Amino acid sequence: MQRRVQRYGWDKAAAYYENFWQHQLKPAQDKLMEMINLQPGEKLIDIACGTGLVSFPAAEILGSNGFVVATDISDEMVKLGNDLSQQKNCTNIRFQRMDAEELQLPDEQFDVAVCALGLMYVPDPLKALREMHRVLKKGGRAGAAVWGQRSHCGWAEVFEIIDKRVTSDVCPMFFNLGNGDSLKRFLEAAGFYNVCFERINTHLDYASDDEACGAAFAGGPVALPYHKFPDGVKQEVHAEYLQSIKDFQTAAGYAIPGEFVVATGSKGE
Repeated sequence: MQRRVQRYGWDKAAAYYENFWQHQLKPAQDKLMEMINLQPGEKLIDIACGTGLVSFPAAEILGSNGFVVATDISDEMVKLGNDLSQQKNCTNIRFQRMDAEELQLPDEQFDVAVCALGLMYVPDPLKALREMHRVLKKGGRAGAAVWGQRSHCGWAEVFEIIDKRVTSDVCPMFFNLGNGDSLKRFLEAAGFYNVCFERINTHLDYASDDEACGAAFAGGPVALPYHKFPDGVKQEVHAEYLQSIKDFQTAAGYAIPGEFVVATGSKGE
């Protein structure tokens, strides 16, 4: 059920995703790229890639002798990614629909594996990390970024607001990996060594009520149930969400606090 919610939910969110989230996710993605230290000519797999916010910058660093396989569970995300690669004339990247827990790829194919803000949505994140470990060459590097502790993310009420109106939780374990050193321990349990992690405090800046609600609902993790709501219910959830973030209003709109956790590790020789 959780896998189905994510697959078809991100199909719904795909068209809105970059517009609402590209700027907001950049601090975590930049930190992940810095910590993973890509080198020209390497081969990378980007898991839960979305529209390629990490994939395309990585492809540029890797150059013509490197390659990126970008995977996502959403058909629409993969389609948008492939369309963008054609528009950009980016020949060293390929987008494929694939489940993070069951990568349809041979063992030991990649120098680097990353998952930027996707593990929170995977029903079994440890299984996904073990798949990352499996497809890495010996000595390869892995990196992951997740949202941090719930109490440090001012937009977190969005899940409760939606869950009250549907029959099952949309993202029941969303903040688990952001607690304490959970992400580090998951990487170690998956077989990675020399694991290090960092926390990043940030703000999600929105210029208006419409932007804040668009990111929270139409372009985010609750998109599947949200898009099924009648207009009256959509107006209700907008009002409830705006009430939950009213303390973060500024003269310019909203500055909603958030937190990311970024971790990297290596596969033994």
